[in-house]
Amino acid sequence: MKTFYVTGIDTEIGKTVVTGKIAAYLNRIGHKTTTMKPIQTGCVGIAEDILTHRSIMGIKPDKFDKDHITNPVVFRFPASPHLAAELEDRTIDFELIKTSLKTLQNEFDCVLVEGAGGIYVPLTRDYTSLDFVKENNFPVIIVSSPRLGSINHTMLTIEILKNRNIEIAALIYNMFPPEKNEITKDSINMIKYLAKKLGFDFPFFINPYSEKLTDKVDFEGLI
Repeated sequence: MKTFYVTGIDTEIGKTVVTGKIAAYLNRIGHKTTTMKPIQTGCVGIAEDILTHRSIMGIKPDKFDKDHITNPVVFRFPASPHLAAELEDRTIDFELIKTSLKTLQNEFDCVLVEGAGGIYVPLTRDYTSLDFVKENNFPVIIVSSPRLGSINHTMLTIEILKNRNIEIAALIYNMFPPEKNEITKDSINMIKYLAKKLGFDFPFFINPYSEKLTDKVDFEGLI
């Protein structure tokens, strides 16, 4: 059994699409895989990111989705989890998240845990996504992109994970939004170069731009 935490260098970076595509790939090569969104804001019912994962994976929501095991905490207000919880006068139930994750780990070969926003997003006033990842000893998959500023944001994410002694399992360079070829090539090369200077040699994958979210992508070497 393997569990990965998927984080982005920013919000709206493509974590949900990439998570769905990794899950589809792992299922395709024989690893029974599901996804989890521990905390979703900005919706009601089954977490919208889970529904997107299932659509990309080409399957319907299963009993774990319908029973909110894959999406145990959902808030209506589209904001950082700490604020969304406060606005509903609720406390995030981390024990429920832990129990739900354990259930999935017992049922699947691989669980992809999609975080909310970037790695330093506050889940409470005193507890961040970074704390959550460290506490659970998750290897992290970073989702980057060609957008301007991505070198800086990517390297800051890599640096903080290094400082916390958190394993980086892979980096996915998500080609959305499309950018000038010169920028894309250079930022890919710079991120690889700077990561190597920090002592990293993790797998580096590119998720090509496509309007069809169900296009297959090969993540060979991730597991």
